[in-house]
Amino acid sequence: MCGRFSLATDQTILQEHFEFLIHEELEFRYNIAPSQDILVVGSNGVDRVGTKMRWGLVPPWAKDTKIGYKMINARAESLDEKVSFKRPFQSQRCLILCDGFYEWKKEGNMKQPYRFMMKNNKPFAFAGLWERWDKGDKPLFTCTIITTKSNELLEEVHDRMPVILPEDKYDEWIDRNQTNYNDLKSLLVPYQANLMDCYPVSSLVNSPKNESKECIVNVNSL
Repeated sequence: MCGRFSLATDQTILQEHFEFLIHEELEFRYNIAPSQDILVVGSNGVDRVGTKMRWGLVPPWAKDTKIGYKMINARAESLDEKVSFKRPFQSQRCLILCDGFYEWKKEGNMKQPYRFMMKNNKPFAFAGLWERWDKGDKPLFTCTIITTKSNELLEEVHDRMPVILPEDKYDEWIDRNQTNYNDLKSLLVPYQANLMDCYPVSSLVNSPKNESKECIVNVNSL
């Protein structure tokens, strides 16, 4: 499961790294939680385009948006089987930008949060799906993060991890004309553990009300 992450990288760096267009300013986010708006990058057929969507996928057939709280993640193994994910997996795939995510490890009677990121400290992209819901006053765009089994770095903390896409696979993932689902599913694997790192952080991240730089600080360095 992936239930919390950060994106506190300068917008200029993000746009240079991911080569996308966007018409709004982005704020630093240190403790992003489900139901909040997050940065999503897709394709318009020519360019990569960034926009904000609500985290927690709401299928078009849903009676209300509450179902989104149960759909913050989608299991890679069953994307083409679940009715909620089958259609967006076919043509509504996206990148969800990130520079670190949190998982909690049980240590005695407590759960210690850890932040996972790239060793080179660069931002990266989760594999995501998006949907449009039209039963409200205006269209609602939502998304979900795809998960897979954990790599060697994460497995001691959690048995699942978000799918992190290699940079050279971004365009293939968001290409609406890519319909070879075996090729697409081959991308949904654990990321290389040797390219990642982690460290313990403050319990501040336990509450989505806390949204400060202290959330991403390595507590071992204090």
